[in-house]
Amino acid sequence: MKPSIAKASPWWTPSVHIDRRPFLIGRNAIQAELRGYFAREDFIEVDTATLQVSPGNEAHLHAFATEAVTTDGRRSPFYLHTSPEFACKKLLSAGELRIACFAHVYRNRERGPLHHPEFTMLEWYRAGEGYESLMIDCARILALAAETTGAARLTYRGRECDPFAEPDRISVAQAFQRYAGIDLLGSVFAGGDTDRAHLAAEMTRVGMRVAEDDGWADLFSRALVEKVEPHLGFGRITILDEYPVSEAALARPSAHDPRVAERFEVYACGVELANGFGELTNPAEQRRRFEIEMTEKARIYGETYPIDEDFLGALAIMPEASGIALGFDRLVMLATGASRIDQVLWAPVAEYGV
Repeated sequence: MKPSIAKASPWWTPSVHIDRRPFLIGRNAIQAELRGYFAREDFIEVDTATLQVSPGNEAHLHAFATEAVTTDGRRSPFYLHTSPEFACKKLLSAGELRIACFAHVYRNRERGPLHHPEFTMLEWYRAGEGYESLMIDCARILALAAETTGAARLTYRGRECDPFAEPDRISVAQAFQRYAGIDLLGSVFAGGDTDRAHLAAEMTRVGMRVAEDDGWADLFSRALVEKVEPHLGFGRITILDEYPVSEAALARPSAHDPRVAERFEVYACGVELANGFGELTNPAEQRRRFEIEMTEKARIYGETYPIDEDFLGALAIMPEASGIALGFDRLVMLATGASRIDQVLWAPVAEYGV
């Protein structure tokens, strides 16, 4: 097998850099304005460690692994975090009430116009506040980003969205019915268990592909990607709310319907920008969900990640809170008109090939 060889990077060529520079200056201006927003809202900016004992426990998130070596040669596995979420929640448990974090995060198996192996996640948390407060934050932040760059519209590859218009808030079940003609919640039970046969029958009825080895989550993801997401965030921001509980491993169940969770995502120009929760604070339930996710990861990818026991211990004393992760680089793209994420990164990671 040939060794991986680094491809020559174009980013340091002056003619290429000068084309990217307006996007990068826009990035800095947006970051400064957002720091001002959080300061005015009485947030404390925190800085979390990149190295963690667990990178997160979601089936389809892939981490970069490393190890720590002690002075006497003992080795312990570590990971580059996929999100600062665990660390931020530990700080909420310690007594912080409003925290924000610009964190470099790392995700393996991801590269493309909207994906990069290292990128910046903006996360913020409000203790004692409902997750609707995060929706208000998001609308303000998207408008502020556009104001900062002088953009009347957010844009991505010819698509447009008005960040100053009232967002369209729609539940996942409503979106499945509206855009795919699928009765989603008919396949979800009160305890959160799912009915694969019901969802498969619904998808077959509307002419969608169903493979014999597809699980409920596979079917849900296919319908979401193929039928729902192409309609979101055009003209104005879309807030896609109330995910089925099985698709919200870190969110608490909704008070009005136990089949769904307090989870929402924000879309603009067809691009997913943010993922917010009313946070789950039950450590036993969180452990159960993590174990389910890792069983699924082992089935699909043949690997698992350890559970952060320190995080579960902190969760037992964590107050009720809401929290959200926003892809900062993607926001910069939409506010500056960039077409690729590497245009808004000061130092993109070199590509490798065989």
